Amino acid sequence: MLSKISVTHLKASPSASTSGFSWHGNQRRFGYCARNSSQFNKPRFKIVGKSLGDRWKLNEIDANAVQEKLNSWLLKTQNFLNEVTSPLVRTSQTRKPVTRDAFETQDMEDIFMAEQTINNRTPNGVLSLAAIVSIEQFSRMNGLTGQKMQRIFKALVSESTYNDARNLVEYCCFRFLSRDNSDIHPSLKEPAFQRLIFITMLAWENPYQEDLANGSEKASFQSKLVREEAFVRVAPAISGVADRSTAHNLFKALAGDEQGISLSLWLTYVDELIKVHEGRKSYQTRQSPDLSEERILCIGSSRKRPVLKWENNMAWPGKVTLTDKAIYFEAVGISGQKDSIRLDLTKHGLRVEKAKVGPFGSDLFDSAVSISYGPKSEAWVLEFVDLGGEMRRDVWHAFISEIIALHKFIRDYGPEEVDESLSHVYGAHKGKERAMNSAINSIARLQALQFMRKLLDDPTKLVQFTYLQYAPYGDIVSQTLAVNYWGGPLISKFLEVDNPPAQGARASNEMIESSNHVFDIDGSVYLQKWKRSPCWASSASASFWKSTSTRQGLVLSKNLVVADAALVERATRTCKQKWQAAETTQATIDAATLKGIPSNIDLFKISLIARTLMGLI
Repeated sequence: MLSKISVTHLKASPSASTSGFSWHGNQRRFGYCARNSSQFNKPRFKIVGKSLGDRWKLNEIDANAVQEKLNSWLLKTQNFLNEVTSPLVRTSQTRKPVTRDAFETQDMEDIFMAEQTINNRTPNGVLSLAAIVSIEQFSRMNGLTGQKMQRIFKALVSESTYNDARNLVEYCCFRFLSRDNSDIHPSLKEPAFQRLIFITMLAWENPYQEDLANGSEKASFQSKLVREEAFVRVAPAISGVADRSTAHNLFKALAGDEQGISLSLWLTYVDELIKVHEGRKSYQTRQSPDLSEERILCIGSSRKRPVLKWENNMAWPGKVTLTDKAIYFEAVGISGQKDSIRLDLTKHGLRVEKAKVGPFGSDLFDSAVSISYGPKSEAWVLEFVDLGGEMRRDVWHAFISEIIALHKFIRDYGPEEVDESLSHVYGAHKGKERAMNSAINSIARLQALQFMRKLLDDPTKLVQFTYLQYAPYGDIVSQTLAVNYWGGPLISKFLEVDNPPAQGARASNEMIESSNHVFDIDGSVYLQKWKRSPCWASSASASFWKSTSTRQGLVLSKNLVVADAALVERATRTCKQKWQAAETTQATIDAATLKGIPSNIDLFKISLIARTLMGLI
């Protein structure tokens, strides 16, 4: 028997309120309801029989007015039924996202009904309410019902994969997300979609009911927390929300001392992230002609918190502008602003470091960054005055480091721009742009966290390319990113001209597999001649790519794999494990130093044993 999931949005009440799920008999209800409200049990309509002694007379009834009123009611009923048949989440195709203010200011109650078509009883248990809602809603966003999606999934995977409800949650969600290739998912602006993603993370973490003996299930999303494993799995699947390589650090920054991420915190993070991207659009509209070929990422200027450029023990206030290729400083003097000066961040050998500055060459203020080509070159020294404890210098250090690391990554792992082989792999010419967009999104997330005051002690752990430069196993993760950005289907023309197959051989299979090209999980090819970085010759690299031939899940795209991990995710897991082992090793060394090891030889032995267990040597 089919049941109904009703989603109710009530007008905001001054009394305490909660949003969540509740079951009433055979009906499941998801909504926003006010507790202890005096109006909650009042009837919807008031029927007045008499008023001030007046009585209705039949000849006094205006037939036209009655007909007009009935037509109005019928129109409202028709609109209501149209809403009933629509899914909970209005996708970006409608181009009319429902804002949070609309929910709070609407005069009438909007009720969205979604028919539950899937059987909530599975071989491994009864589906949780979050799993049912996620499966049904994403199925409708895919143009199908939950039952049809369930049947399709059963036909595509093995029985063991099908029996795990978590995989069905992934399939419904990932199939919808795989339809979009934008840098920022367009549905992310819609509050209903934001909530659905949170529900999906809860569903992934707990796809089954925890208490099967309890016939009714009540859940308030305000009190639910998303744990790290669910966040790291689902959040990076949404374009712009997180990177696979730094998602665990992003979770730590958001959760802080808590055990997970709440709904309100998740919504705040997404809202701040959207504000950052919208703010960048305003930068581009008023940019100068000199920046027409660059994208402005952030601007540092404030009367209360100026940016100072130190030269010859003198500090000059001004405005700093960071783009995807350079950093600009525009000094402000008595006569007004001066012409801006530019430092190219794409050149080889550039480095950025934290620095201390002060008058007369003193190191009084630890709030500056130094950008140079080496100890003998003239450095840019920029001080980011921070009076509010917002780690302003550390954040800007991470910003600049990420742009420098981005272009180093492109030089080390990407093909040369004049390489003719770019035309032999479909989509490879967009690889550089994909890498740049990834770094730009990393900086946007760091800005959002700064506004929320949710930062780690070292913000560079939150920006992908900088983090991978010093993280153990980071070079292998970088290899998977390169294959992800530049890899694509091999064009047959390349096979015929440069690598003619043997007579009678099938070029698309035998020749490719016998080559030393690298393949992504979806079959995309990364050419051997592009492997210019020395790290490709390491034993760790050979071992990793040898293990990638094993595929168990359902591949929807190179980034979305159901019941298995994409290559970037596989490498990131190992990177995270080695990073945790490195932290444990360092903690062991620090503890031994504090306790007083008898000699440096003993300390070296402890370090050697720890590093051996960690797998670094």
